[in-house]
Order: sequence, then structure tokens, then C-alpha cells
Amino acid sequence: MIDIEQLTFTYPDGTKALDGLSLRVEKGESLGIVGSNGAGKSTLVSHLNGWHLPQSGSVRIGKLKTDKKTAEQIRKMVGLVFQKPDDQLFMARVYDDVMFGPSNLGMEEAASHAEAERLLRLFGLWELRDKPPAHLSQGQKRFAALAAVLVMQPELLVMDEPTSDLDPRNRRMLIGLVNNLTTTKLTVSHDLDFIWETCERVCIMNKGKIAADGPAKEILSNRELLEANGLELPLRLQGS
Repeated sequence: MIDIEQLTFTYPDGTKALDGLSLRVEKGESLGIVGSNGAGKSTLVSHLNGWHLPQSGSVRIGKLKTDKKTAEQIRKMVGLVFQKPDDQLFMARVYDDVMFGPSNLGMEEAASHAEAERLLRLFGLWELRDKPPAHLSQGQKRFAALAAVLVMQPELLVMDEPTSDLDPRNRRMLIGLVNNLTTTKLTVSHDLDFIWETCERVCIMNKGKIAADGPAKEILSNRELLEANGLELPLRLQGS
């Protein structure tokens, strides 16, 4: 589903965010990407839907190599849930935000409306569908943004810090939802307990490269490896 080879990306100020990174993700996998601030995680995510294009190296999503010609097709395949919901919600009503993608991609109208209603009811947002997104709590905004992505039924779901602003009950609901999805999933998060609960594989990023790659519970229980990359054990393992 994802095939990245020797990807390099440097920002205009000279900051090298990705340094020859290679990564392969099979269809149906659930992968967690972890690392300290500045490791290059968000820059990697921005390459998965064509927001950034490779300066050198290559990124393939399915059979498509990302470039200016394929960016629109790739955005139909990749559902990206932003770190900040306010960057994703911009319409006058919550319902309009959820339907924005299907309407603009020409998806079947009746089926999209039915799926939008199902997701909004699932997230407890159906009664708020006519409200402006600005009137929602941060947690409600996060679920509205997730609904706006899931309604398009992406082949690849990419989530950047999905548990930010969620209370324990809603965090648990999100874990259950993610674990029931059969699509390919890539999650970037500092919440290592969430990664433990939802990902079968974990990659640690450090200085724009993959520093470690392996089974989630093996990687996340390795204190020495985590600390060497600026991370700590998940809370569930601290003190054990």
C-alpha cells in the first residue's frame, strides 16, 4: 500500500526533515510511527497524500507514484486526519464539512448521505450537524474531522496525533473504532499507549530516518531503544 524509497526533504530554511527514508507498508497493516519532536513524522505524513512531493527518492501509494499528475488520484485513496481539526473544518455547518469530500469527488450522493449520518450518529454528533464547527468542543471537532475522512472510505487512513483533546471515554471509543477498521492504517502519535492498543507494527523515526522497525509490543517494551530515541515506555509499562 505504501512504498517509499530513499525519500529526502529539506525545508527552505535548510532544515532536513527526511534523510533517505525508506518504508514499505503492506495492504491491511496497522503501522504506528513514533519519535521525538523534530524527527520528521509530520513531514513524512504530508508526503502520503501529495501535500509535499519528493525532492529526491520516491513515494508510491498503491500503484501510483506521487507527482503533480497523480496527486488528485492519491488524495482520493488516502484519508488524512490532521493533527489540528481546525485545519480541516472550514464549512458553515458540521454536516457540510463531512459531505465536502464526497460532493467534490463526485461520489454517489444517497450512499454518501447515509454514511455521513451513520458516522455522525456513531460519534454523537448527529444532533449537532447544523452547528458551525467553531461551536464544537475540541474533542467533538476531532470526531467531526475523522467522520469527514471516513465518509470517503479511503484505502489508506493516516492519523496525525488522533488522541489529542480526547477524554478517556472518547479515547476508548476511538480505539475500538480504529481496531474495527479493515483498511490500511498509519498512525503518528506521542500517545504510545494508543499505539500499543491499535498498531501491530511500529517504526521509530529519528533525524528523518527509520531508527527501528518491528512488532509493536516488542518495540514499545524496549526501554533502552525508546530512550535512545528520545522516548519513554508507554504508561502501562512504566514502573514494571
